[in-house]
Amino acid sequence: MAKNMSNEKCPMPVQDPMVRRRNFEEVALGYTYDMAVNEAKRCLNCKNKPCTTACPVAINIPAFIERVANEDMEGAYKIIAQSSSLPAVCGRVCPQERQCESKCVRGIKGESVGIGRLERFVADYHREHCTATPAVPEANGHKVAVIGAGPSGLTAAGDLAKLGYKVTIYEALHLAGGVLVYGIPEFRLPKNIVQKEIDDLKALGVDIETNMVIGKVLTIDELFDMGNEAVYIGSGAGLPRFMNIPGESLKGVYSANEYLTRINLMKAYKPDSKTPIRHSRKVVVAGGGNVAMDAARCAMRMGAEEVYIVYRRGMEELPARKEEVEHAMEEGIVFKTLCNPVEIIGDENGEVCAVRCDSMELGEPDASGRRRPVVKEGCQFTIEADTMIIAIGTSPNPLIRSTTPGLETNSRGCIVTDSEGGLTSREAVYAGGDAVTGAATVILAMGAGKAAAKAIDEYIRNKG
Repeated sequence: MAKNMSNEKCPMPVQDPMVRRRNFEEVALGYTYDMAVNEAKRCLNCKNKPCTTACPVAINIPAFIERVANEDMEGAYKIIAQSSSLPAVCGRVCPQERQCESKCVRGIKGESVGIGRLERFVADYHREHCTATPAVPEANGHKVAVIGAGPSGLTAAGDLAKLGYKVTIYEALHLAGGVLVYGIPEFRLPKNIVQKEIDDLKALGVDIETNMVIGKVLTIDELFDMGNEAVYIGSGAGLPRFMNIPGESLKGVYSANEYLTRINLMKAYKPDSKTPIRHSRKVVVAGGGNVAMDAARCAMRMGAEEVYIVYRRGMEELPARKEEVEHAMEEGIVFKTLCNPVEIIGDENGEVCAVRCDSMELGEPDASGRRRPVVKEGCQFTIEADTMIIAIGTSPNPLIRSTTPGLETNSRGCIVTDSEGGLTSREAVYAGGDAVTGAATVILAMGAGKAAAKAIDEYIRNKG
């Protein structure tokens, strides 16, 4: 088979920036069949598989790419599905450039193979061409409860269902998917794709009960009373953090969590929405991660004339994915780095009218290894704005830990687990994802769910 020795990836087709900045349709359009085959032929099929070792769910990456190169798309999907319950999701939102693609040998003298783009293509091809439903595994007679229908809970449930467990997921919201439906915008991750992945899990026999707030409707102890032999907590980190600066109670101030939930889950961008959201003129978003990019890009799509990302470090320190930053800049979002909001100013009606900021400069490295931002004395300025969105992180909701005796948490409210399978201080109670780490990535949450499923299976099989 002829190899493609180009040092560059096949470019991903995308919507024109000036068109997409006013719609919620998917930005990246995906590879064509020929593009996928051609890109797959760039893979060297390395024997030691460095890309696989860098994948949190250990997909056999060279094997699935080889199938694509040989035009066996269903064979490629089966390889991915052995390790990942959400391939169409991961192909879109996983930070491959920091994980599998960062270890790709082709990246030494050029660009890495487009692993994420190929995973997306394979998952989409399967969805569009395969009509067969997954075979339901033979039941093993054991029950497990999963709290949270986000990426971690869905992964744990899927892996356990494949082993024959009767799994029920308890989801607090009215729709399954967690951050995949309430946090990540439609233009990055279409919700029909998330729903298809969830439907595939249901076809394996996974039950999902929505509007079930564990800690209020049921407790973890009551889940055990219902015959569950283990419980996995994958409830995420949905409690927003604020900056504790003057003016945060003004009208027009949102946490990114609320702003994105109202747009993504409640469809506030639609003209006939029952939960409309402010159509802003000038928006300031505080933060530099993927959530800040999502909030800023949503504000632009909601009709804002000017949108600013305000971040206290420099462009090189932005934690958001490079692709998301580039897309935001293409769409006209202005990055004001090395500045930090210190006051939200209100008008006579109690609504946001401006944001006062300190100019910053980078000093010595802090505990994270990044240079600490320090105030540049005498360099304050204001940005005119009618909306302020705060995207500086989230922490786990305290409801579960406050209603579960003996469940150890740390000073940040995160559940404490062992280093391997996610066992907590309570016997047969496991946890993973953002509930343990604080806000992180979808794929890391999936990896935690996968490890916990393995640990739960070993626990139940060995308990006698």
